[in-house]
Amino acid sequence: MQIYLDYSATTPPRKEVIAFMQDVLTQQWGNPSSLHEWGQRAATVVEQARMQVAGLINASAESIIFTSGGTEADNLAIMGIARKYSTPHHIIISSVEHSAIAEPVRLLQSWGWEVTRLPVDYQGRVNPNDLEDALQPNTVLVSIIYGQSEIGTLQPIDTLSQIARDRGVLFHTDAVQVAGRLPIDLQKLPVDLLSISSHKIYGPQGAGALYARSGIELVPLLLGGGQELRLRSGTEAVPIIAGFGTAAELAAAELITETPRLIGLRDRLFDLLADTPNLKPTGSRLHRLPHHLSFCVKGGGERVTGKTLVRQLNLAGIGISAGSACHSGKLSPSPILLAMGYSESDALGGIRLTLGRDTTEADVDWTAIVLKQVLERLLPQLVTA
Repeated sequence: MQIYLDYSATTPPRKEVIAFMQDVLTQQWGNPSSLHEWGQRAATVVEQARMQVAGLINASAESIIFTSGGTEADNLAIMGIARKYSTPHHIIISSVEHSAIAEPVRLLQSWGWEVTRLPVDYQGRVNPNDLEDALQPNTVLVSIIYGQSEIGTLQPIDTLSQIARDRGVLFHTDAVQVAGRLPIDLQKLPVDLLSISSHKIYGPQGAGALYARSGIELVPLLLGGGQELRLRSGTEAVPIIAGFGTAAELAAAELITETPRLIGLRDRLFDLLADTPNLKPTGSRLHRLPHHLSFCVKGGGERVTGKTLVRQLNLAGIGISAGSACHSGKLSPSPILLAMGYSESDALGGIRLTLGRDTTEADVDWTAIVLKQVLERLLPQLVTA
């Protein structure tokens, strides 16, 4: 029995996506910048995908810049704003950002930029009052992750982005984990820049997008032929972008049914594991991604870490993650859990289970049984205490 519960790391491409990509590879393989028929067929595919991705977040097609993924979209947002300035200014992020935000900001700080990292509470939430207090006359950008990939917590993005807008400061959010799982309406949400990724919504790996509100000026990371509104040079990966567009359109159509189904399965698994004494939920239960569960092992220390549980469940045919997939290769405390106030010992024991289109009640029930058995075997003294 094989059960995949790592949908926040990547999702399997849908059959409709694969079929359309195959059609594009064989029929619309031209260079979209070429003026002849072959090029224009490919350009039509790209523009159709642009409209489909825009539709997922209720944005205008002209505001969508295709990238190689969420990481590049995040980097374009951060560095594209920062490189407009000849002298260092001030930027605000949260203390629980994905590394695709944290790392470019760390680079800016080494260049002399002033950086404020907003604290979070024990559930991983930013207090809007802290953002209000942190804004300065030289603040040029605020970037707060929408849904945290490791602990599942949703930030009050509507409130945070409105605070920034009221002060005339640009606001970016990494919505990679949210897009396709919760509704996003950029006609109402006052954000200026927003990042999404194809392979989180059952599209192919290698495609993402940055939404940039009309009038936002960015300095490109890549220079060359001037594709993507002169903001992302390089011949567009037409088949991958086509798959991204198809996945976005399907995700938008199914939100109304898939989101409540995932919430039901998520809460079922939370309830099944609620009586496991050495497994503590992390993140907010109320303000949470619909498909996401996260825990830390209490008292496991370096002997029973999140990586230990990943290996043990893998032997049982169940795929989960030790905290963030981007850090699962390192035996070090989760910086996200540390920022939330967890001890170093507990921060070694973080695990994440994320559900998707193929997840069933039987999968959830069996996973709860196996995880309890693994913990009973590894930490019997805690179970019987």
